Amino acid sequence: MRRRDTFKLLGAGLAAASPLAAPAVHAQALVDVRFSLDWALQGPQAPYIWAMERGYFREEGLNIVALDRGFGSGDVPVKILGGSYDVGIADINPTIRIKLERPEADIFSPFVVHDGTALAIMTLLRENIRRPADLVGKTIAAPETDAGRQMWPAFARATGLDPNSVTWLTVTPQLRETMLMQRRANAIAGFITSGILSLEALGARREEIVALRYGEHGVDLYSTSLLTSRAWANRHPQVVTGLIRAIVRAHNDARRDTPAVIAALRRREPLTNEAIEIQRLQLSLSELTFTPHVLANGFGRVDMARMQRAIDLTRAAFGIAREMQASEVYDPRFLPPAEALRAGPAAA
Repeated sequence: MRRRDTFKLLGAGLAAASPLAAPAVHAQALVDVRFSLDWALQGPQAPYIWAMERGYFREEGLNIVALDRGFGSGDVPVKILGGSYDVGIADINPTIRIKLERPEADIFSPFVVHDGTALAIMTLLRENIRRPADLVGKTIAAPETDAGRQMWPAFARATGLDPNSVTWLTVTPQLRETMLMQRRANAIAGFITSGILSLEALGARREEIVALRYGEHGVDLYSTSLLTSRAWANRHPQVVTGLIRAIVRAHNDARRDTPAVIAALRRREPLTNEAIEIQRLQLSLSELTFTPHVLANGFGRVDMARMQRAIDLTRAAFGIAREMQASEVYDPRFLPPAEALRAGPAAA
């Protein structure tokens, strides 16, 4: 039986998780929350584990009864809509597509974590792929729920390719990079934070890796976001605000002391390669989370015109007739005050 990557903490158990955890909140004041991460337990997922270990969620009135690994950003909204989870983090673009196709679907984002897009097609120099046009006729490996695969039609449209000009090889998340290393695929789709560092962990040298980043080829998208249903958020508005505050706090900690946050990841997942995951988290923080916009303006300052362009790009890529306003998929009303959204300092 596959071991579930589930972290369950009840009552005083959380307070005992760390000697520096915050004082316990009265148990009756807590709201049980089932939380899905977007991917495997890697560096970018570590701040959420850190927030739990340090008691940040509990301080905000949340009892995280499940903090589970994910299987792709296309999978998280489906599980929230199906009732398996209350909240999750995932690339927002598969959720945009769901809302375009199913306006009745009760899911939205109250907070964007990654201001920059992590989506890319990644390959190795030996495959002779240097530009998007070189992908024609090639095989790309990815899970069906991977956001890079789901948003491929947008990348293809932006770069003048026929979306059907490549062959997709459906694999589990664990085998994606292996397929490329074993020459069973010519490229992979996914987040730069997962793909690049996982290829290096399998023996590829950084100078051998080619990343065709969506954001550098006309696909300017927001990325990892907090997802939940409006019904749940409206029942627990203060909890949603507290959840955002805890997430920002944990990411500021990660920027200031990345090794400490990765040590928390290793306590959760003993097989963690700390050196690799420190690099992975630092890449995520520097290129996706703490962008120049976030450093200047703080978290939560979403450009609604940019969000609207992402929606319109998705509509065009998938041939969806229905128009949709950005407010249908992103609602900033649950954000905490600006003071709680400030970007903290980097490591000294």
